[in-house]
Amino acid sequence: QVQLVESGGGSVQSGGSLRLSCSFRDYTDSRSCVGWFRRVLGKEREGVATIDVRENTRYADSVKGRFTISQDNAENSVYLQMNNVKPEDTAMYYCAARKHSRGACTPEVGALLDWNWGQGTQVTVSS
Repeated sequence: QVQLVESGGGSVQSGGSLRLSCSFRDYTDSRSCVGWFRRVLGKEREGVATIDVRENTRYADSVKGRFTISQDNAENSVYLQMNNVKPEDTAMYYCAARKHSRGACTPEVGALLDWNWGQGTQVTVSS
C-alpha cells in the first residue's frame, strides 16, 4: 500500500508562513520526481512545486519567490515552505510521487494515475 502522509496544514493569516511535510517512511516506489499539488473545491488540481533526485526544483508562477520545496532523504521527507501566503493559496495540498521517470520533473499534473498521492492537508489563508 502506498504511504504518503502529509502534515502541517492549518489556518494562517495573509502574509504568514506554513511548512508542509510529506513522509515517505513506508514508500517503496519511485521517488525520482516528487511534488506538491493543490486543489480548490470545484476546480482542477494544479501543480505547485516539484523536486527531482538531483535537487532540481520547479515552481508554478503563482508561488515563485514565496514557496520553497525541499527534501531530506535521511528523514524520508519532502517539505513545502510557504511564506507570504495569500488568500488565493487556500486549498487542499497534496504530496505526490511520480510513478515513472519519463520526461522532466515539472509541476504539471498530467494524468492523475501517473502519480501516487497522499490524502492531503488543508491550508486556509484568511485576509
